[in-house]
Amino acid sequence: MSAGVELDYRRHGGPKTGGSERYTTDFHPRGPRIDDKEFERLRQSAKAEYLKRDDCMARAHQAYDRGDGAGAKQLSNAGKAHAAEGDKLNRDASKMIFAKVNDGIDTHMIDLHGLYVHEAVDFTTTRIRTDQSQGYTGLHVIVGQGIHSIDHKQKIKPAIEELCETLGLQYATEENAGRIYVNLQGGDVTHLPPPPSQHDGSQHHSQHHHGDQQQHHSNQQQQHHGGQTQDEEQYDEVEKFLKKLINKYCCNVM
Repeated sequence: MSAGVELDYRRHGGPKTGGSERYTTDFHPRGPRIDDKEFERLRQSAKAEYLKRDDCMARAHQAYDRGDGAGAKQLSNAGKAHAAEGDKLNRDASKMIFAKVNDGIDTHMIDLHGLYVHEAVDFTTTRIRTDQSQGYTGLHVIVGQGIHSIDHKQKIKPAIEELCETLGLQYATEENAGRIYVNLQGGDVTHLPPPPSQHDGSQHHSQHHHGDQQQHHSNQQQQHHGGQTQDEEQYDEVEKFLKKLINKYCCNVM
C-alpha cells in the first residue's frame, strides 16, 4: 500500500464509533447545567463526522483492493477531513462543557463532569502545569463516580490516577469517592486538606484562573518550537499517554 494512503482511522485521533459514545447533560446535582441542545448538537455532529470517516475508510480499503490507488487516496483524504471536523466539534463541545461546569468553582478545584476521558486528562494536564507554575500546592479533582458511564464504572478516575503516576505526583481518594486530591509538589499525601466549596460563587476568581490556564497553554505551544526543557520532555510522555487513552477509554464519560 502506498505510504500516502492512510486507511486506519484510529491513527487520526478521532473516537471510534459503534455505540460507545455516551454523554450526559446533567453533570452534577449541585453544579451548573449547560445548554442541553447546543451540547447535544455538537456531540451528535461529531459522531456524524466520524461515521462519514468510517465510511470513507471502508470504501478506501475497497478501492485499494481492486487496484484503484488514486481513488483509495482520495477517499482516505476525505476520511481524514471528516475525522478532523469531528475532532473540532468535540473540542468545541468540551471547551463549552468545561467552562460551564467550572464557572464559579473554587480556585483549588477542577470539575471534569461531562467530558470524555481523554478530554478530562487533557484539561487536567494543562491545569496541573498551570497550578504548578503559579506555586499552588494541591488540586482537588472531581472525577465523578461513573454514574453516566456505560457500565456505571469510573472511567475518568483511573485515567487521572494514571496521569498522576506518569507525572510523578502523589494522590489520594477523598471522603467523596468521586473526588481525588493531588499533591502538586511531588511529595506524599500525608493528610487531606478540607475540600473547598464546589460552587462558592467566587466567579471572578474562577474566571481569572481559567484565563491564566488558557494563556499558559498558549505559551507552552509557542515554546514547543524551541529547545526542549526537562518539563517539556516529561510532558512528551503525557502526549504519548493521551494517545493511548484515546484508544483505551474512547468516548466514555464519568
